[in-house]
Amino acid sequence: MSSDVPAATDAADSADDRLAFELLRRTDHGRVATSMRALPFLAVARHIVVGGGILLRMHQGYGYHQACAGSVVAYGADNADTAGAHEDRWSVQCVGVCEAVEPTNAELELFGPAPHFADGELFDPVYLRIQPQVTQVHTLSTGRAPSPQRVR
Repeated sequence: MSSDVPAATDAADSADDRLAFELLRRTDHGRVATSMRALPFLAVARHIVVGGGILLRMHQGYGYHQACAGSVVAYGADNADTAGAHEDRWSVQCVGVCEAVEPTNAELELFGPAPHFADGELFDPVYLRIQPQVTQVHTLSTGRAPSPQRVR
């Protein structure tokens, strides 16, 4: 693990992690950010939360997984486009080391069906796991209802 990324160790971070995972379970897709050939990029990924990590499914044909595997990445998801007019908006960002994995049958079932095509070619799934070392949750409140609360 990189010493550049601080580990979450105190009880508040643990509560933030639980809230982040709870919110991530409310949406299916997010964006992974890292760099490829010294240039930053974002890629859409399907995610599931399993244990203390985030499992991603991406299209192998893009090659983005090669830049992610073995690197520190950021993964973010939000409800900005799905929240109603009077609902709070939230965003979650997790930063951690990413690695290529083979999901279990149970994890594959949690993902549900894969797309048939990606940019006109057959979708070829590749799976990555992120072990978050830094987790942040941000909310934009309408003031009409309480924001997502930290789980204590």
